[in-house]
Amino acid sequence: MPVISYFFGIYIRMYHDDHNPPHFHVEYQGHEALIAIEDGKLLEGHLPGKALKLVQDWAEHHRGELQEDWQLAVELKPLQRIAGADND
Repeated sequence: MPVISYFFGIYIRMYHDDHNPPHFHVEYQGHEALIAIEDGKLLEGHLPGKALKLVQDWAEHHRGELQEDWQLAVELKPLQRIAGADND
């Protein structure tokens, strides 16, 4: 699964041809979660509070890029890297 962003020890990944709703996967210090692209809602899993807030804020700022990557993933095309919260 391609890493599309990395910041503060948080890995953001997206699967090709993944199930709906559009989402991305987050890994942080042994925790895993699925986050909805549309609204940043936690769909599955768990992240510590500060990490979840950081990811949700980042996702809000990069929603358009996440939606573009989701479409690329549906089309089985290479995904684009997205700047991390520490690079904005």
